[in-house]
Amino acid sequence: MGEFELIERFFRRPAVRSPLGAGDDCALLAPAPGMQLAVSTDMLVEGRHFLSTVDPRRLGHKCLAVNLSDLAACGASPLGFTLSLALPQADAAWLQPFSEGLLALADAHRCELLGGDTTRGPLAISITVFGEVPAGQALLRSGARAGDELWVSGHTGDARAALEVFRGTLSLPAAVFEAARARMETPTPRVALGEALRGIAHAAVDISDGLLGDLGHILRASGVGATLDAGATATLVACGDALEPARRLEFALAGGDDYELAFTAPTAARDAVQAAAAGAGVRVTRIGRIEPGPGLRVLDGEGRPLDLRFGSFDHFAS
Repeated sequence: MGEFELIERFFRRPAVRSPLGAGDDCALLAPAPGMQLAVSTDMLVEGRHFLSTVDPRRLGHKCLAVNLSDLAACGASPLGFTLSLALPQADAAWLQPFSEGLLALADAHRCELLGGDTTRGPLAISITVFGEVPAGQALLRSGARAGDELWVSGHTGDARAALEVFRGTLSLPAAVFEAARARMETPTPRVALGEALRGIAHAAVDISDGLLGDLGHILRASGVGATLDAGATATLVACGDALEPARRLEFALAGGDDYELAFTAPTAARDAVQAAAAGAGVRVTRIGRIEPGPGLRVLDGEGRPLDLRFGSFDHFAS
């Protein structure tokens, strides 16, 4: 199978938003009047971001989901994406489920495949996603204010638990492992929540490398600090009852691969946050507060700071 047959067979879609679709040297895309473009790129490399044994259908889902999660963190609505694939070989048995998983999620979010590139090489997937957000309403990392409450959507730490099972450092009951594995391999991008938080939240970030590290991006960009409640944070791990307390807290704070949203909002907006979450069909948990002074502190039930000896994932330090 040649390159162009591969594209035609597995990735050709009817043009919707782009008048050219994926068949020219460039795609043409324009936001609606009064909207700004939101653009994000992510690359997934075999052995670094996913295991070689992953179901290709789940991989197709995940590689787009992690990009949609970036749009969600800005409160942006998806428009389209480009796909670049490096493949060891053009294997139809792999490409068919991969494209099905990818395009099913794209269709669910009305996110059009606009084009891309294919080449031979070690398996790697790079996606650039395009979205739109009303001008001046994007959620940014720089908007947190002292006194804001800190919230997290969904669950964190379960993907890390599944990874540790694969690594052989953790044992979980079969049903618990399968649920954690699903959260690792098929994360849910919180697009609807991000859209609903426009005008409510002050700042947001998607959690990809671990809550501690990604929250740190908000604190640095906003020039503030934060205090977290260790007890509330530990409840973020859905499989937490199967973990020792210390690992439960570690996975919640520094697990990575969660693709949930961490966001700040004023106390007066607490009901609005809950209503936005209910409308988006996702739970949110209040885990702390933004402080005027720098630094990030995690407090136990007695209000004492914990001495944490773990951090978030770093591609070049790990």
